[in-house]
Amino acid sequence: MKKILPYILAGVILAAVIILVYTSRGDRKKTLNERLSFRKKDKIPYGTYVAFENLHYIFPAARIVTNKQEPGYWDSLDTDKPGQALIIVSPIFNADEFEIKKLIGFVEQGNDVFVSSAIISDDTKEILGCGISYVDVYDLYPGADLLKDTLQVSLTNPPFQRSFNYTYPGKRLDSHFFKVDSSITTVLGTSRGGDPNFIRLRAGKGNLYVHLAPMVFSNYFLLRNRNIKYYEDVLSVMSPKTKKVAWDEYYLNKRWSSGSGSDDRSGAQDKGWWGTLFKFKGLRWGLWVFLLLLLLYTLLEMRRKQRPIPVIAKPRNDSLDFVKTIGRLYYDKGDHGNLCRKMASYFLEHVRNRYKLPTAVMNEEFIKQLQFKTGVSEEEIRGIVYFIRDMDMAPAITDHQLQFFHKQLESFYSKA
Repeated sequence: MKKILPYILAGVILAAVIILVYTSRGDRKKTLNERLSFRKKDKIPYGTYVAFENLHYIFPAARIVTNKQEPGYWDSLDTDKPGQALIIVSPIFNADEFEIKKLIGFVEQGNDVFVSSAIISDDTKEILGCGISYVDVYDLYPGADLLKDTLQVSLTNPPFQRSFNYTYPGKRLDSHFFKVDSSITTVLGTSRGGDPNFIRLRAGKGNLYVHLAPMVFSNYFLLRNRNIKYYEDVLSVMSPKTKKVAWDEYYLNKRWSSGSGSDDRSGAQDKGWWGTLFKFKGLRWGLWVFLLLLLLYTLLEMRRKQRPIPVIAKPRNDSLDFVKTIGRLYYDKGDHGNLCRKMASYFLEHVRNRYKLPTAVMNEEFIKQLQFKTGVSEEEIRGIVYFIRDMDMAPAITDHQLQFFHKQLESFYSKA
């Protein structure tokens, strides 16, 4: 069971990943994607890919850039130079007092700011001295009915050469002005009921344009009939000699901070929760690293593991310890003769087993053969042999004789 457990774990992980990917895509049916994106990279109906890509044709001499910083802290725009344009397309323009004053200061330097949004912040309306009616703006939360009425917009003549009603059957998201400061404001466009929804306000050397129907910049609207003409006319109010045009995404990202709307939330529902997790870069990398580490751990654990080999101690020669123990036993009893006979018996057995010499007759021939095989001098061997032969004839063995015989044997064992 333990051998197949890693394979079962790997199969479960693989199946889980496949199910997650499948379920994240399973909800995506081939129907109209009605998410209100307004992103320049999105080619869905309510993205602004077409509007952004056509900026090169409307401003042929300008460098097109993207801005993601708040007003006054731009990396792509210079607040002290003229000949620049900032285009803001977002369902909600929630600029605070500091930001709108920075935008007006940028306009006064001889630049243009174009804002297209259905909902304008109170600070902006107060500073510009205008009033906006939101009766045509429906709830932005998921499931809201934005198809209640067809969107229709038109441009005033003059200043435009043609006055034509532009419509499309998509979502309607617009509002209109009911009050403007006529001393600094010029009406450039109207909604279905003839109410102004596109104005120009002069400030210093530049212009601030406020447009209240951001849906006209969606791919769906621009690709419908001749609606691209409306887009071209609206942006033609800015000088074609503009040196730099910045497409703003700061307010597109900020628009929900006040709690209104749910574009990103509806997008999360379209993408599925798996796609939503992968939408955030840090979380996406964290998930990938976790999956890779899990896969690596599984692969490593799949290898066959060998049980630890126990350390086997080297066999000990207990016979010497036994002899020493017995020797101490006899020595303590004082029976030196018996102890010497035991030591002699062990010596003779050692000679027979290791050197293959008979010990029945211990004469000079025996001494020479033992010296030849062991390398121990004949004098030492002769002393041991003589002691063994004379041991039985001695009436008693003294301590000194026992110690001397022991030293002779130890010397022989160490040299042999």
